[in-house]
Amino acid sequence: MTRNRYQHIIACIMAGLMATFLLSCDDNRVFEEYTEIKDSLWDMERTVEFTPLISDTLMISNVYLNIRNNEKYPYSNLFLFVTTTAPNGSWIKDTIEIKMADDKGKWKGKGLGGLYFNKKLFKSNVRFPYPGLYSFKIVHAMRKEELEGIREVGLRIELQDK
Repeated sequence: MTRNRYQHIIACIMAGLMATFLLSCDDNRVFEEYTEIKDSLWDMERTVEFTPLISDTLMISNVYLNIRNNEKYPYSNLFLFVTTTAPNGSWIKDTIEIKMADDKGKWKGKGLGGLYFNKKLFKSNVRFPYPGLYSFKIVHAMRKEELEGIREVGLRIELQDK
């Protein structure tokens, strides 16, 4: 097989995968957003914030924290402080641990080309009691002030499967 033919086949496969990804339905998604961490260096002082608008106070949902890291991330876990504030001003602060690698150093999550995706269940069976904007503020809680290897931080709210 010639090199041009091989490249054409790969390009067609990639185009097909991208079209499938872009056109696929995600009926359970209520909110999903990512924040890119510049130069993959997350400073302890940098707060990542998401503000989903919740209008349905009867829905039962799950909230996920999504982390994309590269191979430069130096630890097997990641600790986060997450402060959730409701539209009425009430708030709660949680400490979350995400296992990024197993005991042998193999990265957890889905990976492709040195980039890994971890989806951590943050809260399950959530019913948002007030309509309006909720705030989710996330900071890393690691001992090192500047954390290398974190590419993106995301938040996803999805309807719970019945």
